Amino acid sequence: MADEMVLRAQRFINTTYGNGATLGISKLEENGQTGWPVMYALTRALQYEMGITALSNSFGPTTLATIGEKYGKLDEKTIPSANFCRIIQSALYCKGYDGGEIDGTYNDRVKAAVTKLHQNMGVSGIYPGGSLWPKTTKGLFNMDAYVTVNSGSDTIRSIQQWLNGRYLLRKDFYVIPCDGHHSRDVATSMLFAIQYELGMADGTANGVFGPGTQSGLKSHTVSTGTTGVWAQLFTAAMVLNKRNVPFGDFTATVQSGVESFQSFSKLPVTGKGDFQTWASLLVSYGDQSRKGTACDGVTMVTPPRAQALKDAGYAYIGRYLFNPSSTSLPEKQIQPGELAVIKQYGLRCFPIYQTWSRSADYFRYSQGCIDATNAIEWAKMHGFKPGTIIYFAVDYDAMDGEITDFVLPHFRGVMRTIGENSSYGVGVYGPRNVCQRVADAGYAATSFVSDMSSGFSGNLGYPLPTNWAFDQISTVTVGSGSGAVEIDNNIASGRDTGQGDFDPGSPLENDLDTDLDKAAYKSAMLGDVQRYLTSIGVPETGGEGWTADDDWVTYGLVTTTEAFNMVMDADWLFTNLARTLKLRKALIQAPVLWELRKLNPLDAVADEAVKHGLRDDCSTGWGQIFAWVTIEARNYCLQQGIINGSPLTSGDTRAVWDRLQEPEYNIPSVAYLTIYNAHQLGIARPSLTTSLADTQALLARYNGTGDKAAQYGRELIGLYNVLENYNRLSRAS
Repeated sequence: MADEMVLRAQRFINTTYGNGATLGISKLEENGQTGWPVMYALTRALQYEMGITALSNSFGPTTLATIGEKYGKLDEKTIPSANFCRIIQSALYCKGYDGGEIDGTYNDRVKAAVTKLHQNMGVSGIYPGGSLWPKTTKGLFNMDAYVTVNSGSDTIRSIQQWLNGRYLLRKDFYVIPCDGHHSRDVATSMLFAIQYELGMADGTANGVFGPGTQSGLKSHTVSTGTTGVWAQLFTAAMVLNKRNVPFGDFTATVQSGVESFQSFSKLPVTGKGDFQTWASLLVSYGDQSRKGTACDGVTMVTPPRAQALKDAGYAYIGRYLFNPSSTSLPEKQIQPGELAVIKQYGLRCFPIYQTWSRSADYFRYSQGCIDATNAIEWAKMHGFKPGTIIYFAVDYDAMDGEITDFVLPHFRGVMRTIGENSSYGVGVYGPRNVCQRVADAGYAATSFVSDMSSGFSGNLGYPLPTNWAFDQISTVTVGSGSGAVEIDNNIASGRDTGQGDFDPGSPLENDLDTDLDKAAYKSAMLGDVQRYLTSIGVPETGGEGWTADDDWVTYGLVTTTEAFNMVMDADWLFTNLARTLKLRKALIQAPVLWELRKLNPLDAVADEAVKHGLRDDCSTGWGQIFAWVTIEARNYCLQQGIINGSPLTSGDTRAVWDRLQEPEYNIPSVAYLTIYNAHQLGIARPSLTTSLADTQALLARYNGTGDKAAQYGRELIGLYNVLENYNRLSRAS
């Protein structure tokens, strides 16, 4: 929504600093909306007016120092020019305050706005009146809010204001947001506050949870009856960790909240704000001297190492199902015989799946499905029993927007694949915010928290996830000699106890389909598909005309190339299904490509009739499947234990029809129908070695029974052969 005064501020910048390219001030879009581009331009304009030659988007030390050295404070007596004042007025409007008429006059309206700004920041006690001071000017020229936003907590806002008001005069403390939300800045400000109260001088206090801070906190245990600043700091830390206690004195209510927090975090339940509790509240890893009962590592658990781990009090060991590198960390993957050793020594193992998961672009729905399928294969190969929770890694500092756009779709694919195609559970490894959001979305039963990375924005300002199972807090070495092993030391909550017994394991299939080598084969494959379809009367586009009696209309709405490209874009899904169900993906590809190519106006009419309630069902989606057929096929696969889920009934017809519009539901349904068709034909379930005769019978049955279905089978077996030829070449490459 456009704001007229923000629009005027943008016009002022563009008009006054029209040679912005020379000055490094970019021309602003005049849309009346506040944002970082506006704040950057205002910051650069302010620097220019102060005579700073190297302009920057950052309101850094030079800008801050220059205000102090040249003016001391900013008001009607010190502001050097009308444009300088207009910049201040524009910034006030961009922060939601009345900056006057952007007329270059530091008048009563501007003073009132500055007074209100200082009140909202919580600094009116140290900065009374309408003058801007260097640090509050810095706070004006950013996007921080000083009122509660997005359902912020009033209690957290009062803590933020209290911190600003008490510590802003210290050298390295700057105005923090007062928006009612915990954050990295607030977490750092809490450490500065504690260091100041411990007596650290400016320059020594650094906002880091180092040895001096830890030593000082060990002599500042707080408990019921404690009042004053230490009680305030402790209760503030509790509130910031989403504990429902009052900010202020250490009361009986606070004690109860502390006991609950300690129990949840697996700390000794003392009801006091002792060092370990302080540490767990202030930094994600807490007290790194804590001895955990769980660990994870990248080295094989040999008998001497197993004994060393057991002697050190460890019961649960996280190990990797798979190592994508053949050279790096050669023992990272579970080694042959290792699980037998773990069992022999009375230990338990929880499996981790990770390939490359260290940037946002790795994560997407399709990759989640692929990872889940691979994890199932490896877990079965190693012998993990049904019910095992597999932890899928997010091994980087994912920003909140990246979690929304990338990580959550990825875990939707993981959960959908694991849930439908295995008896395993899903866990998530990553920073606190990742773990909590994946859990809140319903995509993970438990969390393995990477709390050692205390500087991650996804750990700073976020409490321990509600479903945490393992909390990774330090790296240690246990044992000696051949038993020496470096591990990550983890606290265990008991929500997941791993596995202490294992099946013999099943070898990986060697002849499963892979993704098509598109660089090598896609063009040639399309050419062969076009030639084959043309040879049976289905040209690249259009066809021989059609009538309502023509059962295999070639008046296509989709060209051969378009249909082929759609199938290639979903190649990952066909591959995933083929690997999961242990059949040839050409058996799924052939009917889907055919049905896409044969889409005709009558199909669209039928779809519209169902959408408007004029029909109950019709063949639909990529594979042109009826909902009632899908229900029968899926229920059969459920009964056979091929997939998991709840049985469907006729009452689900419309819901299933709607879901068939999604390729991610429609294409698996094609595969399940093919398996069901084998049952109806009385032949063996399709496999990697199904004969061509049975393959043709299955393709025919996809279209029903009778002469037209037989013709369908004869036509599609040729298409199958073309597709399988290139799939076979890809398997061999």
